[in-house]
Amino acid sequence: MADPDPAAAIERLALRLLATREHSRLELVRKLQMRGYPADQIDPVLSGLAEQGAIDEARLAESYVAERVGKGFGPLRIHAELREKGLSDAAIGPCLEVMNEEWPALLAAAHDRRFGPTPPTDHTEIGRRGRFLQQRGFPPELIHRQLRRHD
Repeated sequence: MADPDPAAAIERLALRLLATREHSRLELVRKLQMRGYPADQIDPVLSGLAEQGAIDEARLAESYVAERVGKGFGPLRIHAELREKGLSDAAIGPCLEVMNEEWPALLAAAHDRRFGPTPPTDHTEIGRRGRFLQQRGFPPELIHRQLRRHD
């Protein structure tokens, strides 16, 4: 039997999803549509939740950046992942910019955790380490500086 009040059902489900972790509006739309709710019923409910502060993309960006930084990922990858979640550059930028001074140390920590503190010995090793750091989402200029720091 269909729920007599689809808006209430959408809100309950959205709040249950938000209780487990922060979600972007786009993520919620996708998950709700997968469960069969039409977009024209989802949008007003999510707008109301955003007005109440239940959906806060700035809060999502901040917590996501902290989580991914803790796992050793760099700004380029984090930015791409947040864009995929539907966040705007305006929401993402400030969260990454506050880390600008810390990225070199975070890159060094990711490098040392994977390869140890010893410098690369040849071009093949430099390439291998560079590809790893690039996949982690660090900018090329920081990677180059890291891999040449012992020269």
